[in-house]
Amino acid sequence: MTRPVLVVMAAGIGSRYGGLKQIDPMGPNGEIIMDYSIYDALKAGFDKVVFIIKRDIEEIFREKVGKRIEKFIDTEYVFQSINDVPEGFTVPAERVKPWGTAHAVRSCRNVVDRPFAVINADDFYGRNSFEVLYDYLKDAEDQPGNYQFCMVGFRIENTLTDHGSVARGVCTVSPDGNLIEIHERTRIEKFGNTAKYTENGEDWIDIPYGTMVSMNTWGFTPGIFKELDERFPAFLDANRDNILKAEYFLPTVVDSLISEGKATVRVLPCRDRWYGVTYKEDKPVVKQALRDMIQSGIYPENLWREFK
Repeated sequence: MTRPVLVVMAAGIGSRYGGLKQIDPMGPNGEIIMDYSIYDALKAGFDKVVFIIKRDIEEIFREKVGKRIEKFIDTEYVFQSINDVPEGFTVPAERVKPWGTAHAVRSCRNVVDRPFAVINADDFYGRNSFEVLYDYLKDAEDQPGNYQFCMVGFRIENTLTDHGSVARGVCTVSPDGNLIEIHERTRIEKFGNTAKYTENGEDWIDIPYGTMVSMNTWGFTPGIFKELDERFPAFLDANRDNILKAEYFLPTVVDSLISEGKATVRVLPCRDRWYGVTYKEDKPVVKQALRDMIQSGIYPENLWREFK
């Protein structure tokens, strides 16, 4: 058995939210969403966390997050840099945003050498997500010619906000529980008792409730780094006409590996509801949900003081 690593993608500044939402207090004693995720991961069995951040937020991140977390778990920091690109490629001066989630995970290629889970810093996933990830990853081994990955799947109705659009990886799952394909939809909104997505802002397409979606909650073996690295130049070449905005999405790489027969991705259904702060209006909802979970005994009132 190998104890897996937790990788937390925390490099993004929340433009729609209007601030560094990763360090916005949510719990009764100033806890942030990451506190609850790492607490749950520790309870599940994870013994190391790697934070992916941008260099320009290192000082505040270490002050607001690292000093507290480092007391309880082996902690490492990796920097996602816009200039971490293949030799011979020149980053346009006008490009200001990072290259996306696949590029973020690629930045860990020199520090993670065992199976690992990937989560977003600003999403609340619930204890069950970390339990199923740990149970899968602790024994994960690639088969000859086939990577053995996993993904935590959420029902789409448990991942929506009432305050605007969200981006989700919409999944097709086989009867035996494996991922068939995944499509990144960057604008999904709630319409009464259904969800819809649009690609052009005008035409809306239904996504039935019950559909499984990805919240960037993945489980990988280290083999993913080779694929992320080798496919990055092709991504840059294919997006020459949109190089200022194009994003190298993790679900897109996974979908390609599945279609090529190079990876099997087990979908691990999660019973918990997702909470997140995509918009400022989401914050009271998240805070109330945490209060309710504390009152029901899922979390202690003071998360780290009472950690055992």
